[in-house]
Amino acid sequence: MDVISWLLDSDPAIRWQVLRDLTGAAPEEVAAERERVATEGWGARLLALQGAGGMWDGGACFPKDYTGGEPGQPWTTTLHTLQTLQIFGLDPESPQARQAVALVGEHGRWEHAGQRYFDGEVEPCINGRTVETGAYFGVDVSAIVARLLDERLADGGWNCEAENGSVRSSFHTTLGVLDGLLEYERATGADGKVREARRAGEEFLLERGLFRRRSTGEVADPAFLEFAFPYYWRHDVLRALDYFRRSGAAQDPRMAEAVEIVEAKRQPDGRWPLDRVHPGRVHFAYEEGVGRPSRWNTLRALRVLAWWQS
Repeated sequence: MDVISWLLDSDPAIRWQVLRDLTGAAPEEVAAERERVATEGWGARLLALQGAGGMWDGGACFPKDYTGGEPGQPWTTTLHTLQTLQIFGLDPESPQARQAVALVGEHGRWEHAGQRYFDGEVEPCINGRTVETGAYFGVDVSAIVARLLDERLADGGWNCEAENGSVRSSFHTTLGVLDGLLEYERATGADGKVREARRAGEEFLLERGLFRRRSTGEVADPAFLEFAFPYYWRHDVLRALDYFRRSGAAQDPRMAEAVEIVEAKRQPDGRWPLDRVHPGRVHFAYEEGVGRPSRWNTLRALRVLAWWQS
């Protein structure tokens, strides 16, 4: 099977990244394909679902009509949808992105205490993702960054449960904050304090090989070895490796076992399957189902392996 052709036979959100990361296409070709994310396919569908009040499904983190009792977590709200549009590579300079983000900034409020959306709320797992999308779409999120820097734990990372007394960082929260700080650095050329915090968070993950307990060496959670898309707030080794690739980090030997896990999941036809879907309400599916070949996992795995072997 020609895996690249299979990847290109897809949505613009995948095609432009394949052209950029795997084929060495001309910048003009990449840019032209990326422009289509706003007007065709999944990106256009998500943009069309934004409510008149600026929010998706009526809420920042939870739908307006949410009363609990649903399987999993609703993934249809503004937090998750903006993250997905950013992963798709919606051009932040496009009129569609500018309009959508302006509406969120004007009307969006968090369920926690009515805070303005791009001021963030209190949980670093939420605030890290808000920094990532805010910085990507050109919003000033410096106040949230300052809060995150103050909330870093002694072991180098972050945990949403710190307000409840936890002193040990979380894989999930730490990776989410790292994604946010990296995007903030790219957008602002951030100062040394941000870089220092990001390096400490990276070290937290590296000391654990990206998926093991430091105390015992055991796998911290079997789900860390299963690749989902979308991943939302959840950690797995493919997401972590793709973060290090984007960051321009050197190929640290402590990542080697995680890379081996990625390589081992390649199927004989050269593709990677979708291992997991995080349960909950969604707008629509981006993959064909668990166990089926996954374009998102294949794209991410191929570019991680290319980076690792470079």
